[in-house]
Amino acid sequence: MRSTCSLYIDTGYLLASAATRVTGTSLRSGIHVDYSALVGSLVAAAEARSGLPVLRVHWYDSAKNGVPDAQQERIGELSKVKLRLGRFGFNGEQKGVDLRIGLDLVTHARNGASDVFFLVSGDDDLTEAVEEAQIHGVQVVVFAVPTVDGKPHGVSRHLIRAADDLVTIDAETVDTAVLKVDRQPIPATPAPSAVPAAAPRPTPLDLATMTPRPAAPRQASVLAYSSSTGVPAHLVPAYAEDIDQDQLIDEVVVRVLTSLLESATPNDRLELERARPSVPRDVDRALLLDASDALQIYDLDEPIRYRLRTRFWEKYDKGRAPH
Repeated sequence: MRSTCSLYIDTGYLLASAATRVTGTSLRSGIHVDYSALVGSLVAAAEARSGLPVLRVHWYDSAKNGVPDAQQERIGELSKVKLRLGRFGFNGEQKGVDLRIGLDLVTHARNGASDVFFLVSGDDDLTEAVEEAQIHGVQVVVFAVPTVDGKPHGVSRHLIRAADDLVTIDAETVDTAVLKVDRQPIPATPAPSAVPAAAPRPTPLDLATMTPRPAAPRQASVLAYSSSTGVPAHLVPAYAEDIDQDQLIDEVVVRVLTSLLESATPNDRLELERARPSVPRDVDRALLLDASDALQIYDLDEPIRYRLRTRFWEKYDKGRAPH
């Protein structure tokens, strides 16, 4: 059997990291992806790095009830791409994705499917699977998405130590295939004189220049929900004990909200309003992931999650308020 290499792509990592490079936040709805071009570039990079032809591209993502949506079906139809789907759990978190990647790495290594495995991920939970695959004689190279500074984005130090090599994907690969979605603001329709005029929508400039409200000595708690949990977050005091941490939280919220409003259609905005007081699942995921990066905290505790979700709606309302 001829020697080959294989690609194992953690879609959550790839798109969140690419979105962060392009828009400043991991919100996936803020980017448009040419999947054919992206997969083709990754295949070319793997073949150039290993000197071996690619046997197969394994594409790991989550889907509602494990059923692919229209976009995922199109990705699965690409040449050499094998679609591997986990599912969304009750609380909105991905289920089964890391397990599928880990099992495939070990099983394919044991069966001698390829000689070199390229793993597009930064997940610490894959460290043991990488080490087990290496026992069976394969090389495992981590492909990392570059930050705007050209550094590997979000790769666990344990994973780096376990892998045979860490390679940063060429920036042009990301910049060519991943584009920022930037919809033009929709002109406001004049309201009838008998009806008060609607408050203007916030522009990215408005959001970017917002400053945190001064922290009060004590302030009543606000009820905030998350579609990730489906239940109210624990009530905690809304005043900040760590000003630096609150400033970072505000910066994360502003970036996510800016990207959301720049890419949202009128229907998206309507759905956002209807979901209130919940934070939509994809937005909540971006808030948590970006905050984890900004605060350098792997597992965010409930008070930080609460503050993120509360500040999201506070910033949204402040942007809509008349000036």
